[in-house]
Amino acid sequence: MRIGLGLPIVTAYPPTTQAWEAGAGIAEIAAVTRVSDALGYDHVTCSEHVAVPEDIAAVRGGVYWDPLATFGYLAAITRQIRLATSVLVLGYHHPLEVAKRYGTLDQVSGGRLVLGVGVGSLEEEFDLLNAEFHDRGARADDALAAIRAAFATGRPTHSGPYYSYDGLMVEPHAVQAHVPVWVGGRSRRALRRALELGDGFSPFALAPTEVRAMLDAVDLPEGFDVILTSGPLDPLGDPDGTRRRLDELEAAGATVVTASIDATGVEHYTDQLGELHSIARTQGAVFTSPTEGTR
Repeated sequence: MRIGLGLPIVTAYPPTTQAWEAGAGIAEIAAVTRVSDALGYDHVTCSEHVAVPEDIAAVRGGVYWDPLATFGYLAAITRQIRLATSVLVLGYHHPLEVAKRYGTLDQVSGGRLVLGVGVGSLEEEFDLLNAEFHDRGARADDALAAIRAAFATGRPTHSGPYYSYDGLMVEPHAVQAHVPVWVGGRSRRALRRALELGDGFSPFALAPTEVRAMLDAVDLPEGFDVILTSGPLDPLGDPDGTRRRLDELEAAGATVVTASIDATGVEHYTDQLGELHSIARTQGAVFTSPTEGTR
């Protein structure tokens, strides 16, 4: 099992955002990411919403840092940690836009992109962006196939029910021969989409027992990742609870955990990262070799 980090600050979701995040910004995001990189954590995440109506923001949050801009900055100050969108809403973008912009990010980061994608659920935002909502699942399937075709080459071709192109150049393209794609969702259809078109399944708002039941009903291919979120962890204050939570997620099928950290400030947060690293290693979690320093 590998451990990544759900970045603080970049998403202000009311039930989980901590008080110290309100006054924090890119300096704190960079500090957390540098420590995660040096300790060998697998990835950091950044979510996407473009425009959230105020009444909905009160429940779902209204602050969402743009993942492309955020990751472009973080790529320049780190060496090895992967950069995972969690998630990019496929319906908000033409596939060639995603291939070009995130293929460029893969280039500037030295092949560290993980493309986390979802179909989206906020109809009001689809309307604001003039994006089609009611057939978004079928559109997402075609878009994902089109993106994968364009990631691999500077001269992509694709012919699908919603997107078709040929005889064009998209340069630069991704440096990875195969960009990992994690498909988000909470339904059996989302799991099928992940198995058919992705490299991993990243469920949300499901209990570990529900995830385990879904996974037991399908055949998982070799190397397929299951990415589960930890909820708030307090490694220094509650190491036993942290161990139990990691065990619970591994039993549910997690090959990757995206951790959230309970903290009172950025220094406490980075101390917590060090302790989580120690606890997880004793339980067999895999970290990359620590770096000597960052760029």
